Amino acid sequence: MRGAWAEFITGTCVLIVAFGFAVVGFQRGGWGSSTESYVLNASFRSIEGVTVGTDVRLAGVKVGKVSDISLNPASFRADMEISLDLGIELPDDTAILISSEGLLGGNFVELQPGGSPFNYSAGETIMDTQGSVSLLNLLIKFASGSSQ
Repeated sequence: MRGAWAEFITGTCVLIVAFGFAVVGFQRGGWGSSTESYVLNASFRSIEGVTVGTDVRLAGVKVGKVSDISLNPASFRADMEISLDLGIELPDDTAILISSEGLLGGNFVELQPGGSPFNYSAGETIMDTQGSVSLLNLLIKFASGSSQ
């Protein structure tokens, strides 16, 4: 009888731990989030290292995520749609850029607000964009002594 109780307790503990991992995984993945959001658009020359679900940060704090990426066949630029938390109001001179978390870290989308008294409305396009910078291209330019 003792062996049966030990197995029952062990099995219950395993199920509780598995459930905990599932909850953390869903929260990290953004599933089940009840946070309401609004959408802004931007067009980049290059969004290398950014995918749907990539964090959008303001002052280092996650305020949204990339919700869609597509190639504009007319301009050959990458069009990005970002979903921002409803409480975040951005001035209409805000810059959006692709930043890196470090030498080996991943990329994220960074917002740099300006000083305009007017804010973006849902669906508008951020005009001031800066695409990702290829670390390999920078190293090649540095090694070759090129200033361009």
